[in-house]
Amino acid sequence: MPEEKDRYGDKLRDAEHAREDKFFAERDRALLDKMRGGDAGADGAAHHAARGRCPRDGQQLLQGTHLGRTAHECPSCKGVWLDKAEVEKLARGESSGWLSRFRGRPR
Repeated sequence: MPEEKDRYGDKLRDAEHAREDKFFAERDRALLDKMRGGDAGADGAAHHAARGRCPRDGQQLLQGTHLGRTAHECPSCKGVWLDKAEVEKLARGESSGWLSRFRGRPR
């Protein structure tokens, strides 16, 4: 009779471990979905709040003109940030520099 009691105890422990594993797997899956952008509500608000801010220090970027091209500059770290269209415009005016080689690289 004591063997049967232990056998049922093992089954209960196994079932408890299975429920724990399922709980943590679901939690991890939800966190991964959120990181991948599956939760558009919270991530969309964070993305909107970060738009137009310096990637280094979070300061609001100011738009300016440098060498006849539009760029965004951080007033704090003095970093200059270009979007894809601005990089393309700069690369068109260059024939042998690193920027034209960067532009011509396979994607």
